[in-house]
Amino acid sequence: MTDLNVMLAYFLSVLGVSAFLGLLLRRRGGRLAVLAELLAAFSLAACRLEVRSMEELGEWAGVGPDVTFTVLFLTLLAHAACWPVVSSNPSVNLLHFLLQEAPLRTTLLRLLLQLAGAHLAWLSAGHYWALELTDMHMIKSLMGSECSTVLRTSLLLGSATEAVCSLTFHLLLLALQRRSALLQVPLLALTLTLLSYAASTSSAGFANPSLAYAVTFNCPGFSFLQYAIVYWLGPLVGVVLAVFIYMGHIPRLFSKNLLYSQRSRFRTPKRKEEGAKKSS
Repeated sequence: MTDLNVMLAYFLSVLGVSAFLGLLLRRRGGRLAVLAELLAAFSLAACRLEVRSMEELGEWAGVGPDVTFTVLFLTLLAHAACWPVVSSNPSVNLLHFLLQEAPLRTTLLRLLLQLAGAHLAWLSAGHYWALELTDMHMIKSLMGSECSTVLRTSLLLGSATEAVCSLTFHLLLLALQRRSALLQVPLLALTLTLLSYAASTSSAGFANPSLAYAVTFNCPGFSFLQYAIVYWLGPLVGVVLAVFIYMGHIPRLFSKNLLYSQRSRFRTPKRKEEGAKKSS
């Protein structure tokens, strides 16, 4: 219970401090506001790394998978509530770009900031675990830079899994984009948690390239290029498919609708038209 209390305090501190700093940046506006992407990506990756330590070493502290995935859901829920206008996900930025809702320059800048935030979280995690505040942290500190990869399958199957997870998440995101945040936030957090659980034996189902970079790119077993194929190319394919399936076309690339016919929403019934012709 003491370990869980320490972790709870860690989650609250990371989310609270980063959200407060992000609020200050957004209030100042201008060019500094975009730095909120770095803080949001940092807080999400920092929390996810701690959840990953629970997945790896939870059995040593009596923490089962049910507790781990519950903590993951609550973390995603709290993060989305703290950052309502920041995605913390390069795939979501790409989605907005494909929908012509964001220019290329802004999209690339946000991608770089999100990767920088994830890398900063990975660096900070090592220093935090070195404090050895819990038994799990003591083991992580002894392990040093060693970690177990979450990719437990072939590159092809891993890429397909990440693509399907990304497709599922972004289709839901598109379907809920005009819904209330009270409905959107918990459904998206629950979906990401279920995807992570379903893909826990293959690729972890991140559906977030920067998050995957922080959690598993530094673990042995695969090269950087192999990880990039699974966790960057896979979600990219999923996003493109999500836009195409939902819209019938990809606005950034072409405007012709290949899936859905453009019919008028208001049509006159045929019987009334025929009756009008006879009367005339």
